[in-house]
Amino acid sequence: MAYFTKRYHPPGTAPGTLTAHEAHSTRPLKLQLMEYSATILNEREDIPPLECKSYLERETITWIHAYGYASPELLRELGEIFGLHPLALEDVLNTGQRPKLEQYDQQLFAVMSLPIWNDEELNTEQVSLFFGKNYLISFYNGEHDPFEPVRKRLRANGSRLRSRGADYLFYTLLDVIIDQGFPVLEDLGEWIEDLEDDLLNAPSRNILAQIHELKRDLLLLRRMLWPQREVINGLLREDHALVDEATRPYFRDCYDHTVQIMDLFETYRDMAAGMLDVYLSSTSNRLNEVMRVLTVIATIFIPPTFLVGVYGMNFIDMPELHWRYGYLGSWLIIIAMIGGMLLYFKNKKWF
Repeated sequence: MAYFTKRYHPPGTAPGTLTAHEAHSTRPLKLQLMEYSATILNEREDIPPLECKSYLERETITWIHAYGYASPELLRELGEIFGLHPLALEDVLNTGQRPKLEQYDQQLFAVMSLPIWNDEELNTEQVSLFFGKNYLISFYNGEHDPFEPVRKRLRANGSRLRSRGADYLFYTLLDVIIDQGFPVLEDLGEWIEDLEDDLLNAPSRNILAQIHELKRDLLLLRRMLWPQREVINGLLREDHALVDEATRPYFRDCYDHTVQIMDLFETYRDMAAGMLDVYLSSTSNRLNEVMRVLTVIATIFIPPTFLVGVYGMNFIDMPELHWRYGYLGSWLIIIAMIGGMLLYFKNKKWF
């Protein structure tokens, strides 16, 4: 996978410029609208942008979810209809942004990163959120819908979501994005356990490649998940008129989730670093074992080699050359030397 996923304009491009990029998603952009209050719920699928504007002016809470590929032309149209800042629209188009929180007039803009674990491959998708007095507009161009559980809660009668303001909906979507880190880290934890078992049983180059891939995935997670704690902390530390005081405890709970995720992440990162050390130690120990066996074998055969080398010299005056039992005697001497050295090595516990 590509670890640098940010799209950007050429240096020198004017701020707020919307330029087309290669489409990340093949789905055309569609708008899904949910208007609700404690007593009513109105849901529209694939609604035209112009029809959405009238809902934003009502006293009810309106959630507009834009999913799929948004072309620059369509983003400009949406920006004019919904009153979205050009710099924020640029961040929506140029995905791969660092998670952040910005305030534009009477509107909060948040960029979040949604981690996705699919077929043992880690990816991150950008979620952009515009939060106003009675409305929330979200942009997401991934292939699956992460907010379907929120819609189910809105459809339920007596739901807490229906009785609260747009700030609580804003918290709910942030909580869904942040909590998505738990199942991803759980899958990574299972991968780490499997790697540890394989590493102890039979370390190989394939395991080393998986360890490096794991370290790269953890690095990507850190780059995307760490700033999300700053986003929630900014909502708690700064006074935002759009955030009701009754909603702040929920943001504190959301902040606690970011701390827990980062604690798990740091633990996994230490374990991945430890696995690399274990792999290097295991391969070094295996090499030492092999070298020890080879050294013992070479040492055993040095004296017999010396013996046969001496009697392999063609000197006439060597008295043992004419000995009747010389051949048998040399074998007995060689066997005695090898046996003596083996007993000595065993007593020294060299093998």
